Amino acid sequence: MDSRSPTVRSVPPVDLAPALPRAPIVGSRGAMLLVGSATCFGLSVVFAKEAYAVGVSVSSLLTWRFVLAAIALWAVIAVRRPPRPSRAALLVCLGLGMVGYAVQSGLYFSSLTVLDASVAALLLYCYPALVTVIAIATRRESPERRRLAALGCCAVGLLLLLGIGGGAATVTPRGVLMAVGAAVTYALYITVADRLPSGTDLLWMSAVVCTGAAASLGAVTTIRGASLAVPAGGWPWVTLLALVSTVAGIVLFFAGLRHVGGPAAAILSCVEPVVSALAGVLVYSERLGAGQLLGGACVLAAVVVLGAQRQDAAIDDATSR
Repeated sequence: MDSRSPTVRSVPPVDLAPALPRAPIVGSRGAMLLVGSATCFGLSVVFAKEAYAVGVSVSSLLTWRFVLAAIALWAVIAVRRPPRPSRAALLVCLGLGMVGYAVQSGLYFSSLTVLDASVAALLLYCYPALVTVIAIATRRESPERRRLAALGCCAVGLLLLLGIGGGAATVTPRGVLMAVGAAVTYALYITVADRLPSGTDLLWMSAVVCTGAAASLGAVTTIRGASLAVPAGGWPWVTLLALVSTVAGIVLFFAGLRHVGGPAAAILSCVEPVVSALAGVLVYSERLGAGQLLGGACVLAAVVVLGAQRQDAAIDDATSR
């Protein structure tokens, strides 16, 4: 990631209307940043499973994940001293953390306690479609055929990758509502984040988001009287979750989002379940069926289709000059 911090302009209100200029996806920095982000988030299944295995609770894992991430990001800010964003932008980032990220994480991890993991993940990954629908409805993006085709590839790929239809899945109304709620919350999170001023420093954005999430989750855990204790053997995994699947994941996501926009970023982020599946194979010797391998190929095909769209647009633009 480019270590140079952009110059922050004085922006009285946070601009929630005009869309940001987008760079081509294929071979672009934005695509690489988002694939890197998806890889970081995809590895979270390994860190979470190992933490749960040594007795770390869901509430402890989520709270300490964001506390450690916030500490790391504020430390970097103290050393680098990037320009401080406007107060309006900081308030939006705080809201993204306290409401968006905290609620999404809480709903999703809670849904895993009453739903099969494959069902919960499938419901969560409705969010690329929701982001695209919101962008089209607000006229920030056009319903281009290739974008819709990429979305379709992702939907088919996720169905195959998550193994839906291969057996009786556990489904409860409460679990479905929580997982769908997580998808809706994350779609809104991406939509709002996409509309922040382009000059907002990425480290400040990430630090405030993580601080808001830590405060929100910590307050809920305290009110419920739950313990935040972490066994000694759990700290390495909680730390990896905080640094790799939170700090790196969020910073890379925000950086990539700035280049390609919300709908494209949401679709590219569907690489995450592919990474999670491969991590299960490599770390836990899990086996992927032919359908799941085909599903992974469909998700990757969506990235190629979406990239071709952006590359063609860039070529047309260059030709017209």
